[in-house]
This record gives sequence, structure tokens and C-alpha cells, in this order.
Amino acid sequence: MTTNNSNGRAWLKSYNPGVPADVEFPEGESITDLFDKATKQWANKTALVFYGNKITFAELRDKVDRLATALINMGIKKGDRIAMLLLNSPEFVICMFAAFKVGAVQTHISPVYVSDEIKHQILDSGAEFLICQDILYEGVEKTGIKFKYTILTNISESLPRLKKMVGTTVLRGVYQKMAAPSPEIFAKEGVHKLQDILGKSKPNPPAVKIYPKEDVASLPYTGGTTGAPKGVMLTHYNIVANFHQNKAALQELKPGEETFIGFMPFYHASGLSALMLSIFQGFNCVIVTNPDIDDIIQYLVQYKVTYFLGAPTMYEILKDHEKTDRVNWKKMKLIESGADSLHEDTARDWEERTGTKITEGYGMTEVVALAHINPHGKEKYSSIGIPAPSTYAAILDPDEDKYLPVGETGELVISGPQVTIGYWQNKEATKTCEAFMDGIRYWRTGDLGRMDEDGYFYIYDRKRDLIKYKGLRIFAREVEEVLKNHPSIKEAGVVGVRDPVVGQNVKAVIVLESDARGRITEHEIQEYCKDKMAHYKIPKIIDFVGEIPKTDIGKVSRREIRTEED
Repeated sequence: MTTNNSNGRAWLKSYNPGVPADVEFPEGESITDLFDKATKQWANKTALVFYGNKITFAELRDKVDRLATALINMGIKKGDRIAMLLLNSPEFVICMFAAFKVGAVQTHISPVYVSDEIKHQILDSGAEFLICQDILYEGVEKTGIKFKYTILTNISESLPRLKKMVGTTVLRGVYQKMAAPSPEIFAKEGVHKLQDILGKSKPNPPAVKIYPKEDVASLPYTGGTTGAPKGVMLTHYNIVANFHQNKAALQELKPGEETFIGFMPFYHASGLSALMLSIFQGFNCVIVTNPDIDDIIQYLVQYKVTYFLGAPTMYEILKDHEKTDRVNWKKMKLIESGADSLHEDTARDWEERTGTKITEGYGMTEVVALAHINPHGKEKYSSIGIPAPSTYAAILDPDEDKYLPVGETGELVISGPQVTIGYWQNKEATKTCEAFMDGIRYWRTGDLGRMDEDGYFYIYDRKRDLIKYKGLRIFAREVEEVLKNHPSIKEAGVVGVRDPVVGQNVKAVIVLESDARGRITEHEIQEYCKDKMAHYKIPKIIDFVGEIPKTDIGKVSRREIRTEED
């Protein structure tokens, strides 16, 4: 029986020609080294496009260096934490690379977080400096936290001159309802406007010595689905390595030639990784603050985008959108899906509509972003693909640390230079996630899946979402897939509900298509499932709802569904 042992690296035979088994890069290379190299090599080329305004790599470098100089003059030292609460914008890019340049540790906060969530991340990270979008500042102010320095930026700062007159009207969503703080805020000690700082500062920051394997560069926080969110320590080495892995795996993307559209949130691992790939590779990045579908389609056509990355929910919308055919998807070099599991039906419907395949990848905050990806042109439906270069992966028994044979389901574990050094000030949580096999340090992903003979991996569910009915295992995602195939069901979320007799019952929360509401019953759904899954997997509890709770990146939030049940 073939054992799913990483040392075999069965996936190497599935690599496309030219993709190396391992990537090589200078171990002393920092994020700033990559940024400075790219901005010098492509100095006169457009780096960012923001609602028509074009910023060259040289202009971006100038702004980053000016802010870095100002940060050092403010007293920010290597290792200091900077909280960043920013929307997708050129200012996000400027502030991020300036923080890297001074050796600070940045912790990006989700723009949709409420005050209590913001407070937890700031206090846990120990951030004493804040860079914030002015319209999001109210949430920070409510925390009562005092910062040494606060830098506020307005979304209009990088808009073209004509669009500055309308300011935040480019944000056709929830942000439009938010107001910028009163001008009196700038009278407070330590509060500054980013635009003023860039205008007064000089682009000559003193060099800060970085030790890539030791120095933490980024402190993103987990989603908190199993408890309080935890800070993930990502070093310069982790992030630089993942860039080189991404670059090696995506050889269809050529340096200096591509145009990428950045509408995925930059604070999130997927969006941030793609943004860095774009900058370091000399791509033209079209930044979208609010992911309005019509705007996205317009920019895809207008700027001849060649690299498209979206979450599965975006493909669900686009595959049925009336304007989708305006885009020549066949001319794109890569159409990639990340941040959540891509349902097979979505992928097939997309291919039928556009004549193109979606390349699904897999990652998590603890591995920067990328761990697996389907080889371009050899995609397998429902698979997250094969491990990226220099990545080892295995399937372990979920109850004990032993390798499982090919085809059997267990917990996915990952090893590689992109794997976090651990959780911030939480050695116990770090230890829980580590597994040592054959001298290799693996990271437990918490995802249950399997590997096939070609080295392709498949994810079925989160370990915590596994439902156990009378000792039998039920994958919530498997039930959701069946329900989604019902012609009257628009969305479905499945969780286990405690039952003292059987352990857990299967509960489904369902959103019906508008023409089916009030006509379809729970019994009809259960009858539909009878010949499609084992009897014990059929939902015993069915709730029809108008909307399913989702995370801030569009995933079904099973945690919220369970909370509602409790």
C-alpha cells in the first residue's frame, strides 16, 4: 500500500515543464530588497492604477521612502508594531512597504471589524502606532486606546484631480455611509495627515539591518473561528520565500508584462500575496477599493487584465452576470481562485460560460498565502492542486501522528520555508499546531483531505466542522455540495448540532431562489437527498433563511451558524 509520505513527493511528476522541485533564493534577502530591486528595474513603468490615476514604480518608491524617513523621525524602531486599518488603495501599498523598510511589524486589521475586534488585535499585538483610513477611524476611537502616533489618510489622496471633487463617492458600498473625522482631530498631539507627511519628508531613510529568518515583518490575525483571533508571526524570510514559490509555480506570468486587478482585500492573505507578486514582478496593478461587479468588468476590458484572482463567491456571481461576456477571458494568462473552497459546479459552470478553466490554489495565513496550486492547464475539479515548489505536504491520521495511505482522508499538514515561526505570544497554541515526522516540522492546517496517486490534494472540511453521528463521520461540505445542486437552492450552510443520543445531528441553513420561497418544504429537501447520500448524512434540521452569515471575505461562516444554534 502506498503511504502518503512527504519524502516521496508524488506530486513532482505532475509539475509543468520548467517548474522546479525547489526554489533557490538568497537567504539574506528581505522584503525591502525585493521592493527596491523592482522599483529600480521598472522605474518608469506604471505600478499602480487607481480609478484612472497612474503611479509609476519610481513615484511609488519616492512616496515609500518619504514615509519611511518620517516614521524613523517619529521614533519608530525596528520591531515596533504598527496597526494598519486601510482600504485597498495606493496608500495601503505605500504604508506597507514603508513599514517593512524601517523594520517595523505591521498588523493589518479588517476594515469590516467592529470596535471590540479592533481593540483585541491592537492590544494583543501591542501596537503603539496607527495608520488608518479616516472614514474607519471612528471604530478605533471607540476602543479608547491611545497611540504614540496616528496617521490618517483619505481615499481621495490618490484619485485623479477630477475625481477628488467627488471624493468617497467611488465607494459605492458600506463605506459611503461612513464619515471622515472632524478636522479638530488633527489638533490632537500625535495625529497627522499622511499627505502632509509625504509632502514634508525627504526620500532618504537610513538603512535598517534586517535579519530575514529572525525578524518578524507581518502579524496578521486568524479569523477567530475556534476562539480569540491569534497573531501569526511571519518573518521576512517567510514572505520572500513564498514570493519565490509563487513566481516559480506561476510561470505563465512574465515579469514586467502582466496587468493584475486588485479587488481582493489587501489585508487578507490571498489579496496581499497577489499584490506583492504584482509589485515584485513589475506588473501593472489596477486597484479597486470597493469590488463593484460593473466596475471590475469595466476595468478588465479597459486595462486588458491578464491576471485575475477572485474568491469563489466572485466566480459564482460572474458566471451568471449579464456583462460577463464583455470580457475575453480566453486572452487571460491566469484565472485563479483562492481564499475558500471552489465548488465543482461553480468551476464547471464557469468553464461552460467562458471557455476557460479556473486554477484553484490553497493557502492559509500561517503559510503566508500559497501552499498548493493546480498546475496551469492540468487542473482537476475539486482539487486544491499540488504542493508549490519547496513545499512538503502529507495526510496524517486525525487522531494520531501517522501517515495515511494515498486516497484516505485525514488532516493536511504542510512544511516549507513559508510556514510561520509560530503564534504571537502563544507558545501553547504554536506547539499544538506542530507535528514532527521524519525530522520534518509540519504545520497542522486543521483541514481534512486526501491525496491522489498524482499528488493532487483534495480538501473536504475543517477538522472542527466534521460532524459525528453515532460515531460516523460526515463532511459538512459534502452535504452542502449536494444541496447546492438542487435547482431551487441558492446557498446552503451545514453544521453539526449537539444531540445527547446520537452525538450530532446535521443541520442545514438554506437560502432558496426567489421563485421557490414558500413553495419548497423541509420534507421535499430531505426526499431530494435520499438517493444522493447515505441516510445519516441527510439534514435532520432545515432552516430557510433570507441570508447566510459570511465572513468578511465571503466564506460561509459556520461559526456564526453554530452560535445562532447555541
